[in-house]
Amino acid sequence: MCYDIRDPKRWRKAHKLLKGYGETLQYSIFRVRLTQRDRKQLRWKLEKILAEEDSLLIAGLCDRCVQRIEACNRPEAWEVVHDLHQIF
Repeated sequence: MCYDIRDPKRWRKAHKLLKGYGETLQYSIFRVRLTQRDRKQLRWKLEKILAEEDSLLIAGLCDRCVQRIEACNRPEAWEVVHDLHQIF
């Protein structure tokens, strides 16, 4: 889910609302897992905040698509291989 909101006050309201639904990836990009009912509810709430000049993109992804997402340049994106040897 991502958005482009021109007014800082509306941006803060939308950001705060979305933080309750998912994970912030960037300032205006969120990763959320929603049921169809939750998605409709969230969209309704966002439509009350957003103005006609604002943009909202909701991209639904299947499980296979989610597995193929690469998150680069983020600490949690890199698998940490721990040393399997211990010296006593």
